[in-house]
Amino acid sequence: MKKFLLPVVAAALLFGLATSVSADVAERGFVSVSATANTELPPDVVEINFAVQTSDAKSLQKATEENKVISDKIYNALSSMINKNNGDYIKTADFSAAPIYSYKNDKKNLLKYEVNNSVIVHTKSINDAGKMIDKAISLGATNVNDITFSISAYDKQCNDLLNAAAKKAYTRAEMLAASSYGTLSGIKSLNGSCTTSDNARVQYRMLAKNMSFGASADSAVQESSSPIQGGVIKLFANVNASYFVK
Repeated sequence: MKKFLLPVVAAALLFGLATSVSADVAERGFVSVSATANTELPPDVVEINFAVQTSDAKSLQKATEENKVISDKIYNALSSMINKNNGDYIKTADFSAAPIYSYKNDKKNLLKYEVNNSVIVHTKSINDAGKMIDKAISLGATNVNDITFSISAYDKQCNDLLNAAAKKAYTRAEMLAASSYGTLSGIKSLNGSCTTSDNARVQYRMLAKNMSFGASADSAVQESSSPIQGGVIKLFANVNASYFVK
């Protein structure tokens, strides 16, 4: 009987101690703060999405073959304008081929066969973005879907800002605790995140049929290029923190 009571008593004591510690933690005071840090940086990466659209009234194969010829020309030309050793690349995305119909009096009529292809260029040669756009359009690109600027060292910049914001949060919490005659005694919770401003994405649209390159397309591209400016990207870090106070 004694052997049985001893473990029970020990368990009860441990339970009571755990309950006491839990209650003590729950009753501890804490202070919550938030802090931000931000910076403005020039982008060093640009991604351009070119659209190539072709069609044929009778043959999907002809529309596809024409699209391939134009896309290959754009791919080869832009490949010579980027530095793959620097992480630049070109890829094809969002390829589609389908018949286009019209409907009249509940009757479906074939209008044409349409093929769409996207050629995406990812490069650090931001200063050549305008030349790339002009070159692609001169070779048959029908549109520039969008242009996105970014920072290659995003993670490092984010970490630096989070570090600055965390220090600011701790200083702020320390001041609040001291004003109430208390001191910080540990972290209750801590979280942080980074975001960029919306101006990292630039919309740029230009139909090839509105361009008058003609026979002098190459010379026109060399003499003048579309004005593309990356501007600056605003990077923000936000930290929310709670500290125990004693």
